[in-house]
Amino acid sequence: MTNAQVTALQYGLVGFLALWAIVLVPQLVLQFARYGRLRLRGIVTTAAVLLYAAFGLAVTFLPLPGPNTRPLEQTVQLHPFQWIADIHTELLKHGLSAAHWITTQTFQQAVLNVLLFVPLGLFARLLWRRGVAGALLIGGAVSLAIEITQLTANFGTAPFAYRIFDVDDLMTNTLGAGLGWLFAALLLALFPVSTRRVLVSPFSSTVRLELPRRERVGLTQAR
Repeated sequence: MTNAQVTALQYGLVGFLALWAIVLVPQLVLQFARYGRLRLRGIVTTAAVLLYAAFGLAVTFLPLPGPNTRPLEQTVQLHPFQWIADIHTELLKHGLSAAHWITTQTFQQAVLNVLLFVPLGLFARLLWRRGVAGALLIGGAVSLAIEITQLTANFGTAPFAYRIFDVDDLMTNTLGAGLGWLFAALLLALFPVSTRRVLVSPFSSTVRLELPRRERVGLTQAR
């Protein structure tokens, strides 16, 4: 992880704390008004979504270009799997063998792009009840929105485009969302009771509990 990424994460943490401080008090008031008590699950879920959003935005857009930052020579990359060729270029540049493939900065960046969208796939399955196609669409749409924002220099608020519009980022981000959905589906299959107590919305305290199929059949027969 580069120094710039560490700095971005630090700003992300500050942003999360600020957002959570704004959201927490109204959420607590609503919970006590509706249920007369605290609902920890809703608070934790809200914190998880806000934490992910803050870190994701920080890593994607920070740090902003400084006065001595040079504009990029290339702002658009439309060749799929260009990251594989970039790995070979990096190995040749540093005189490394193919055994160092996974240690290259290019490979690590591709892995980070995948991991960045895994939580989004988890949320798509556990919170928003989307299928795998829905999770992939959400991941692709969010990734495309980020890439367009970067290409337009944050819609003109930055002095120039300081991040590359990269089709490989779209692919790896979408893959990450799909992997997150698969992981969530695996959790639901292994723990059908505990993991299905999902919030309908991260900003709501409504909890829906799905009983295992056998228990539901027993309840139906008892009637």
